[in-house]
Formats: sequence, C-alpha cells, structure tokens
Amino acid sequence: MSTAASLPDRVFALLNALRPAPQAVNARERLRVLFGAGLGIALAGALSQAVMAPGLPWLVAPLGASAVLVFGLPASPLAQPWAVVGGNTVSALVGIACMAWLPLPPLAVAAVAVALAIGMMFLLRCLHPPGGAASLLMVITATQDWHFAFVPVALNSLLLVLAGVAYNSATGRRYPHAQHVTAPPPATGATVAPPRFGDAELDAVLARYNQVLDVPRDDLADLLHEAELLSYRNRLGGLRCADIMSTPVITVEFGTPLAEAWALLQQHRIKALPVVDRVQRVVGIVTRADFMRAAEADQREGLSGRLQALLRPSPSTHSTKPEVVGQIMTRQVRVASADRPIAELVPLFSATGHHHLPIVGEQARLVGILTQSDLVKALSHGP
Repeated sequence: MSTAASLPDRVFALLNALRPAPQAVNARERLRVLFGAGLGIALAGALSQAVMAPGLPWLVAPLGASAVLVFGLPASPLAQPWAVVGGNTVSALVGIACMAWLPLPPLAVAAVAVALAIGMMFLLRCLHPPGGAASLLMVITATQDWHFAFVPVALNSLLLVLAGVAYNSATGRRYPHAQHVTAPPPATGATVAPPRFGDAELDAVLARYNQVLDVPRDDLADLLHEAELLSYRNRLGGLRCADIMSTPVITVEFGTPLAEAWALLQQHRIKALPVVDRVQRVVGIVTRADFMRAAEADQREGLSGRLQALLRPSPSTHSTKPEVVGQIMTRQVRVASADRPIAELVPLFSATGHHHLPIVGEQARLVGILTQSDLVKALSHGP
C-alpha cells in the first residue's frame, strides 16, 4: 500500500528532475538573439539567391540550427566561424560521398553518413551540431552533386557567419570568440592568491554576463573549482603539510585545568590548543571560542566577569561548572597527515572557516599544527 501511495510522488519527482532549467538571460537578450537569427537567415538567403544559378535552393535547412548557435551562443566553441563553415561543408561532403559510394539501404546510408560526419568534424576540429543535419539532408534528398556542398551549403554558412560577426559586434557581443586565451603572467613578486567564490558569486557573474552558455551551470561551477584547485597546486608546487606547519605544538590534556589552558593561549598568543592523550594522539581541540561559549553559562555578570568565574577553580569537590579542558573542548577534530599536499587544504580553510588544523604523523600522533598564517605565507612565497 505504501509503495502504491508513493508512486505518484516518484513520478512527480522524476518529471520535476527533467524540467528544463530557466534561462539566465533577460528579455532584451532574447529579443537580440531572435532578431539577429532572423536577420542572418534573411541576408544569407537573399545574397545566396542573388549569386546562385536559377533552380538551386538558396537556403539549406541546417542553416536554421546554425543561426541559433551563431546568434544565441556566440561564445560557444560550436558556433565559431570554422565550426559553422567547416562543419556544415565537411558534413555535406560526407553525406554526398556516402550516397554515391555506399551500396546500402537508405536507412543504413543515413546512419553511416551522420556517424562519419561527426568523426570528420572531430578530426578537423570543427564540431558543429547542424553538420549532422547537413549530412543527413544529402542522403534524404539523394544528392550526389559534389558542388552542392559548396553552393549552397558552404556559401550559406559563410554568409551567416559574416552576418553574425557584424550583428554580434554591433549589439555588444564578441564574435568570433577566442577559444584559447592565455592570461598574462603575474608581475614579479606578486602575491595574489587564487580567488574563492560561492554559488551567489557565480550566479551574480552569470547574470551580468547575460548570455546563454552551452554548459550546465553546475558543470561550469565544477570546472571553475577544479581550475581553482589546479591554481593552488601550481602555486604551491609540491609543498606538503610537514613543510610549512608550525612546530613545536603547545598542547594540553583532557584533565588540564581551564585556567592553565587559558594562560597558555594568552602567553603564546594562539587561538587553539590540541588536546592529546599520553601518547600524543589528538582527542580534541580547545579554542578561545570554546572558552567564550562556556563562559556564557552565567548571564548575571559581564563577559570578563563570567570568564574569570569560569577560570576560577571551584572549592567544592562537586562543581557545577566546567573545571578541566575535556569538559569544554571540541571532540570532533579534523586532522591532516604530514605528507598531505597543502593545495588540498586551501579550500578547507577558505570555505569552512577553519583557522587551525592539527597535523599527525605515524600512528596518528601529533607532529605539528597548520594555521591560516602558515597558509598565507605559503601562498605569498610559493614553494
């Protein structure tokens, strides 16, 4: 009964997952795209008709799909001039060749033509989805005239690209769009760390970009984060935790009195003390924030007074307040091994608010501590 009752919910969840994502472009950009596509098709058709011999079609159907890319996704690699002209022309030639040379049923010829066209576009680095339609069109219309691949297919494609260059430039869109942009090297001595961004920042940038991207937003975010991590790795080289961690480490034990632990924090001007057992394994960490939280228990005095009351040993054997570090420490402690690459830990510090990370060696024994200051120095000076 419960399975039957949940079936509509499952169907609804499936349909909801298949729902198309909203386009992150405003009405003005949509109007720009549709007017550009219409104008491009009109110009390509009119100019082709003016120069072509009577009786030949002055437009081919795949050009409509090419217009969507050239005017709607001008930054896409699939919409660049060589992709449009080369992809459509090469695919048409493949379709004509298959129609002329393959002694197969029409359906088989169509399948082979599209597959070979895709392979040729990959080989010639001119992948263009409408090219598959151009190849299929040659088979469906039983075209065996080699000139058809150049007039009207190549001619249409070239005229559409020229219209795209003019229209996109006039409306503030860069086209052609450089696909290999090399960033200038940083100035000597520069200490700029790679940027860190979240979903809100990415959405804001995409909103300002105001163009359709032929890559899903989540994939784009993943790629950017991968690039960020690679940037950290390149900047930090082969540095590992053992190379930059702070040693020796000031530690306390579970039974260390709170007053003694607080005095260590003040004396060494540090923010955290790893809590270790007798064999130097980390069992917790106590921070200034832990002391502040524990001091909030009594609201009758100011913060300074509450902190002093917390640190003052209780004369009674049955104290109602924390007396030792183990009673206020954070027990769930994230640690890292001494040979772990520093680059892997940068996102942990920048995204989750970590300020310190105990470093362990053999048998999980504490050997050092990595702080934000250590990380900043590494990012500033590199390997």
